[in-house]
Amino acid sequence: MKPDPSNTAVVAGSHNAEIGLPAAWEILAAGGSAVDAVEAATRLVEDNPADHSVGYTGYPNLLGEVQLDAAIMDGANRRAGAVGAIAGYRHPVTVARAVMEKLPHTFLVGEGAARFASEIGMTPEDLLTDETCDIWQKGVDGILPGKLEMFRGPLAQLTALAADPEHVHGTVNVVARDVHGHLAAAVSTSGWAWKYPGRIGDSPIVGAGIYADDRYGAAGCTGLGEVSMRGGLVRDVISRLAAGQPLVDAGRAAIEDLLPIALEFPDSAVMNMVAMTPEGEVVSFTTASSLEYVYLRDGMSEPVRAQSVTVDWPGVELGR
Repeated sequence: MKPDPSNTAVVAGSHNAEIGLPAAWEILAAGGSAVDAVEAATRLVEDNPADHSVGYTGYPNLLGEVQLDAAIMDGANRRAGAVGAIAGYRHPVTVARAVMEKLPHTFLVGEGAARFASEIGMTPEDLLTDETCDIWQKGVDGILPGKLEMFRGPLAQLTALAADPEHVHGTVNVVARDVHGHLAAAVSTSGWAWKYPGRIGDSPIVGAGIYADDRYGAAGCTGLGEVSMRGGLVRDVISRLAAGQPLVDAGRAAIEDLLPIALEFPDSAVMNMVAMTPEGEVVSFTTASSLEYVYLRDGMSEPVRAQSVTVDWPGVELGR
């Protein structure tokens, strides 16, 4: 999607961000900030009971606890806030923003992140719904017929067995440009389903799952975080944009560069990314056979879906 010079604001996201884009656009159309817009969109996805990859009703870890990761980044000053493995709060993106704005830190995890959420006035709740609990129990029982409570071996052994490609991946990414020319990005996820307790993916890690810099671009990714963390995917894309590469070339090259890492996970590796230039050009990339993303800008009454650019990972079959 090439930018229209007459349109100064745009918001875009992964396919599951569609539910949140109208709220983000309302903020942008009124002259609000890109940071406000990406947070608003992400919160609505975190609220969505039909989305088991993010926030409320997110897939739990191996022990049945929903632990969430999120981050937000302001391209105007490259300030960022992140939380990892936070339990009991459905809006980790808002906790992450409070980290960015109220603390001298960038990243809080686990009990510390939950404590901070309480301190800023958020209400704790049980995020494991009956539906999600049933999915978790059936998933674990399908791998371990003897039932989890009877297992006495190392949890790490079960985590390896629980690498279910149908439930591993899921994240929401939102990027925006406001009328003042500022960029922002937000990412939120419940992470790898049936993960080892405390596992944190790429989503809250600045440079791996999220980045925003008014000078060069903004991006967020989803997929197997163990791959993008090791390759610094999103920061690589921004660096390529800074070096003058066109967005399509930069995104494609950065994902192709991850192939040697992805080959270590031939049955579970997949990568999706949404990226935006300072001018408002948006491109989405995927290593799956097909994936859509959504965007909204001036002249549109509702979010539009578009096809992502497919990047080939020879030897990695997930999604093909």
